[in-house]
Amino acid sequence: MNFATLADFLAMGRHGVYVWSAYGVCLAVLAWNLAAPLLARRRLVEQEARRARREAQP
Repeated sequence: MNFATLADFLAMGRHGVYVWSAYGVCLAVLAWNLAAPLLARRRLVEQEARRARREAQP
């Protein structure tokens, strides 16, 4: 496919909404798959630090 303008490229022959929303959803899922384990690890480390502080107190 050849596109004469950037607007034609973004419209993708009137399928642009579907195409670009599919790319957006895919990127959102990939971002979540990267962020979720990092956030879970941070939460676990904080919980363990709180537990260790509680156990260290007399």
